[in-house]
Amino acid sequence: METVSISRDLKKKLLRFQQDEVTSAAIYALLADDMKDSPNAAVLRNIANEERKHAMRWESFTGKKLKPSSRTVSFYRFIAKFLGLTFAIKKMENGEAEAQSGYASVLAQFPEVQAIIDEENRHEDALIAMIDEERLRYAGSVVLGLNDALVELTGALAGFTLAFQNTRLVAMTGLITGISAAFSMASSEYLSQRSDGDGSVSPGKSALYTGIAYILTVILLVLPFFLTSNFVFAMLCTLVFVVLIILGFNYYLCTAKDLPFRRHFLEMLVVSMGVTLLSFGVGILVKKFLGVEI
Repeated sequence: METVSISRDLKKKLLRFQQDEVTSAAIYALLADDMKDSPNAAVLRNIANEERKHAMRWESFTGKKLKPSSRTVSFYRFIAKFLGLTFAIKKMENGEAEAQSGYASVLAQFPEVQAIIDEENRHEDALIAMIDEERLRYAGSVVLGLNDALVELTGALAGFTLAFQNTRLVAMTGLITGISAAFSMASSEYLSQRSDGDGSVSPGKSALYTGIAYILTVILLVLPFFLTSNFVFAMLCTLVFVVLIILGFNYYLCTAKDLPFRRHFLEMLVVSMGVTLLSFGVGILVKKFLGVEI
């Protein structure tokens, strides 16, 4: 296609669009190579080809060849390795969705851009939906372990803190309570999947994901009580950890599964903090009416 005469500002905008597509194509191709010949690799190669075609269309307008951003490619490769393929791709697509809103601003000068917008909306969503990643199949088990640990242990620690007012004793009691609850929760998840599961997940793996999520959460919540002798400060640190865990996990899950972040975050936060306040109140009542001093 013949290069169109355009202003400097418009050309900068088109070059930015082109750079995004060139870089995205390189990211998808590299992720596909990392996965070798798996079904997911074939999906990623198809997406890379789509992005490459879009980049060539922008190139026909700008008349300039661009190279992918090596820094951005490395960043998304790192995310895919440590946070999962689906999360990395959804993160990329969210960025591209923002870029697509800018595509409409050049439709008057370049009507052909509508084809790029249509293909982005139609093909890539369908391809991404084909990706099968184990960690997301077991997301429900992770949510179960994480949520139960946050709600139950945060409440228990609040009660222990007021009743004992001794960080070592709270830490020991919380750790024993938490690990015992993790084993109980994992075994319950195993039996639940064995009896009610639809066969899409392994009961053993489901129990393992639940147990690991529970134990890791227990360790993080109990940790402040091992690091300081001030029980009030330790409890405040634990509450900060609760908020950060809920924030981080919900951001990950909502990004990977296209869920509304604000609603899921607030729902989990309110439940966890509500149980904590109730347990703190129970601790006050126990200490007052039983008159137990430790």
